[in-house]
Amino acid sequence: MQPIKGFSKLSKAGKIEWITNQFFKDPEAAYELLSHYWHSDEQVQKLHDEFIENTVTNFYMPYGVSPNFLLNDRLYTIPMVIEESSVVAAASKSAAFWLGRGGFKAHVVSTKKIGQVHFIWHGDAEKLHAYMPELRALLLAGTEEITANMRKRGGGIVDIQLVNKTDQEPGYYQLHATFETRDAMGANFINSNLEEFARILRRSLEQDARFTPEEQEVTIVMCILSNYTPECLVHCEVSCPVDQLADGDDYTNEEFVEKFTRAIRIANIEPYRATTHNKGIMNGIDSVVLATGNDFRAVEACAHTYAARDGQYRSLTNVEVKDGIFRFWIEVPLALGTVGGLTTLHPMVKFSHELLGQPNAEELMMITAAVGLAQNFAAVKSLVTTGIQKGHMKMHLLNILNQLEAGEMEKERAKTYFSDKVVSFQAVAEFLKKLRGEPAVQILPGKKQG
Repeated sequence: MQPIKGFSKLSKAGKIEWITNQFFKDPEAAYELLSHYWHSDEQVQKLHDEFIENTVTNFYMPYGVSPNFLLNDRLYTIPMVIEESSVVAAASKSAAFWLGRGGFKAHVVSTKKIGQVHFIWHGDAEKLHAYMPELRALLLAGTEEITANMRKRGGGIVDIQLVNKTDQEPGYYQLHATFETRDAMGANFINSNLEEFARILRRSLEQDARFTPEEQEVTIVMCILSNYTPECLVHCEVSCPVDQLADGDDYTNEEFVEKFTRAIRIANIEPYRATTHNKGIMNGIDSVVLATGNDFRAVEACAHTYAARDGQYRSLTNVEVKDGIFRFWIEVPLALGTVGGLTTLHPMVKFSHELLGQPNAEELMMITAAVGLAQNFAAVKSLVTTGIQKGHMKMHLLNILNQLEAGEMEKERAKTYFSDKVVSFQAVAEFLKKLRGEPAVQILPGKKQG
């Protein structure tokens, strides 16, 4: 096939016609599938179409809720958008466990965000550093119009520093700026300020006779916020007496503490384990970030960078047992917003915020951190006691049954049969074969027999 020119200029119908005719043996069936996922309300669909470019349909994700989250003495039911089996169940089980043990306690350490102007400048470094106080005043004055509304809400530009990186890249400097964006995500606000910083920097040096002709030349490389926000930090923890941990399981409180604390130590020692450990945390965090219309890619990138801040990738959670008290906590950077972006546009995002009681940004940070901590507690508890697969595969049973096109009666029989057995794709396939009176043959996951 040949490349297509002007695809973005085609109508939605034109885009769909080209896709279905070019790539599908049955264009009508492909069109029917795409149209099946359109919203029945034309206005809502038009809204979705305009979120991104080249939209042809919607891609649905499961939207679940996790009740019984007691956070700072307030009870929440938390929305979670995720496709992975057992994540919502694990968070809910963990929330119920801690509900009777004081719940989750959280506080926001800081909400500062970072942006940088990266530029090349060749001259006397001491002269530029000496000029910085004067330049800082010019930058603040020159962005007053941009920051006016944010300052009214208690935010704005917190600090601007000159950073010299010439030992790593010839002539490389930064204007490293710290911002407070209150309840807004703040990306557009930060980037607008940074671009104005660049114009002011270039203009001020060009017009200042104290600098040589060479020093009056500035090359702006880029102006962009950073998704690494180590100062936009939230702390969340749970705690209870050690003798309340066993919860009627087949192990003593002391055995559980030993197993659990060792697992967290290993996640702080071994990066291979820490990566999967933190991925489980992000299962919980990302699901809330998605449900509330925030940027899960930015949150992911920041969390993983933070986990490696001392040069080794480590666990985002930690544990301590002292004076008979078990304490488990997470400290994670979460740059979240409750105004702007999709928060006022996407109907389900608006639903999520109302479900949570219209939280401000700091409250949403604490809610999200609590889900990450709950998810990690449930995962580690399973790993060191019953094993992760027992619960996960039971939750995955329905997916397997759907993949094998089981009917409702067959699903109910399978749930009963596997209630005390190990679930695997092969075992479920063989069970269905016997139930249907068919000869048992090996079926590989993802393959239909025919």
